[in-house]
Amino acid sequence: MTDDPFVTHRSLLFTVAYEMLGSVADAEDVVQETWLRWADVDQPGVRDPRAYLVRIVTRQALNRLRSVSRRREEYVGEWLPEPLLTSPDAAEDAELAENVSIAMLTVLETLGPAERAVFVLREVFETPYDEIAEVMDKTPAAVRQIAHRAREHVAARRPRMQVDRAQQQTAVEKFMAAICTGDVQGLVEVLAPDVVLFSDGGGLVAAARRPITGVEKVVAFLARGAARVPNLVATTAWLNGMPGARFDIGGSATAVSLVVEDGRITRIYAIRNPHKLGGLERVAELRR
Repeated sequence: MTDDPFVTHRSLLFTVAYEMLGSVADAEDVVQETWLRWADVDQPGVRDPRAYLVRIVTRQALNRLRSVSRRREEYVGEWLPEPLLTSPDAAEDAELAENVSIAMLTVLETLGPAERAVFVLREVFETPYDEIAEVMDKTPAAVRQIAHRAREHVAARRPRMQVDRAQQQTAVEKFMAAICTGDVQGLVEVLAPDVVLFSDGGGLVAAARRPITGVEKVVAFLARGAARVPNLVATTAWLNGMPGARFDIGGSATAVSLVVEDGRITRIYAIRNPHKLGGLERVAELRR
């Protein structure tokens, strides 16, 4: 039934849940729970179905976030968000693309559940404070305070991102070519001096357990890894609204999201945990 508000807003609900959880599987579970709750509602009596559905999905995501936060504290190595395969069109909403980027989701991981929910609703989806207050069971004044704290926290940690997609794509292509050909000098030239590499293997595949900082250490790490796999296949991929790369080694994949500033790569996020790569199988539709 195409005029069902749930169907109409499904992509929006997934985007809210994913932005709050950084996990495709958890976001899909939360959207499913939202559908079950929506099915029990007296739908004709709902004045604003979009706001009502966002309220349900946010509450479900908040509950899920509180339970997964404990699991993530025990995670082996770095916990990175699950990458999403998106179409190039996703970059047309530059603000949304930046907010769902792996870099931003990694920063949002450092917020508490309440701060993350308020930040996502206010900064990403421009939800009015009184509506957020209703979702959070708090006063609008309390929500404003939480939003202020969350904004300051994110501003202090978010990396600067290059808006020029063509320059970003050029940097990604140089990076891929250098990795595949073992061109150490090419890597040095495309990486910023203070580049940081984050790698997530979840204890299941080889990955750096801690961030690697500085061009010399990052180049040495990447060159060592590439030298072990002569049959490396690299393809460009739009990940979370940004140009990224996918590396295939035998039967395993690695999704690589990059932050580019002034033509050079400042952050590398390599997601290798096989349980986190289901989002690469089909294009996700993100909406505000």
